[in-house]
Amino acid sequence: MTSKAAKGSMAWWQLSLLGIGCTLGTGFFLGTSMAIHKSGPAVLIPFLLAAICTYIVYDALVKMSVENPDKGSFRTYAKQAFGRWAGFSNGWVYLISELLIMGSQLMALGIFTKFWFPALPLWIAASIYAAIGLVVILTGMKGFENFQNIFGALKAAAIIMFIIVAVVIIMRGTSSATMASLQANYEAFFSQGIKGIWLGLLYAFYAYGGIEVMGLMVIDLKNPKEAPKAGRIMLSVITIIFIMAIALALALVAWKDFSIDESPFITALQGYHIPFVADIFNGVLIIAGFSTMVASLYAVITILTTLAEDHDAPAILAKKGKMKVPFPAFLFLTSGLVITIVIGFLMPEKIFEYLITAAGLMLIYNWLFILVTYWKLMELTKWGHVKNGIGMLLIAVTVSGTLGEKTSRLGFYVSLLFIVLISVATWIVVKRQRNITE
Repeated sequence: MTSKAAKGSMAWWQLSLLGIGCTLGTGFFLGTSMAIHKSGPAVLIPFLLAAICTYIVYDALVKMSVENPDKGSFRTYAKQAFGRWAGFSNGWVYLISELLIMGSQLMALGIFTKFWFPALPLWIAASIYAAIGLVVILTGMKGFENFQNIFGALKAAAIIMFIIVAVVIIMRGTSSATMASLQANYEAFFSQGIKGIWLGLLYAFYAYGGIEVMGLMVIDLKNPKEAPKAGRIMLSVITIIFIMAIALALALVAWKDFSIDESPFITALQGYHIPFVADIFNGVLIIAGFSTMVASLYAVITILTTLAEDHDAPAILAKKGKMKVPFPAFLFLTSGLVITIVIGFLMPEKIFEYLITAAGLMLIYNWLFILVTYWKLMELTKWGHVKNGIGMLLIAVTVSGTLGEKTSRLGFYVSLLFIVLISVATWIVVKRQRNITE
């Protein structure tokens, strides 16, 4: 899929709205439970640190995009900075991260659906959502844009609804349970210590995943120079929403009562027996997860097509027919979804946590490459170097945090396995190219 049809047609505020639509998904709605489980009430600190790093990465990406708008985005810039090996490896790291994100979204959608249909097997729910997502992708860029704009607004409205309901409950002050949870969370704010904040960082970072899709879409702006403004506004809105929603959830329920198998926002509201609110919110969680999954599908198709066009993937994958997307790339995407569903069927017990860890790591490896590329290609001021260094340090600390416990450690090893496979493939491709030129 290319962006040529829509090139130059998007206003900056539309990019902001698309960014909200691509970012506000199950990484936040379900992954936050894991962050709370690791960090306790101090989970707000990882989310603030992740917001700072996300802004640093996005700022670097759009500055390169404004300088040289290209549909290959960060992959093209890596190639310009370091050569073909960097473009090849960067593209495949991102592609696998999006495939893993796609899988984690599917598993999360299955978990949300079980709230209404407890007996429904996870793999059946995942198959239904995968099929609908593929239909959306077949509508092309315009259909994807319209879809994400509508769902982005719905997701933001849902979180605002949660914030309003939570504020009303707290202001009434009639519930002894509310006062007890407030006191318990206040007293236990740093109960998990620095280690808890360290372990919770990855899940906070994962909640901000989606900014790369905005980078891929900078080329569609009427004025690419407005991309930094679009990102600043989008990230400010998202961060305020994230922090307020988590703080209010912690005001309603003691942190130890949250389960990693349920959205913290549903857990927070369930004890207050407000008619239909939990059901409405669960419906919106499904919309959120589905739209983020579709964003991952779009990213996979886009990056796969550019890889094929640059001969970093089989050229047939970019072959276009009568469809709005390249059919071979679409088949590749479908195969990825089928593999994810099979994995979910074989090991449903901890699949979401394994996927979210591996996906989060692959994603921030890509972010690290964006910062290194930015340092190489652009002339940075002293403050620019400091800011870039802070971003790299935060990413390094986050990656090291996955070694702190067994489950996330396994996700780290999975991500390393992918890095090794991509490195071997990169070496083979570069060696073959060198032999041809000689």
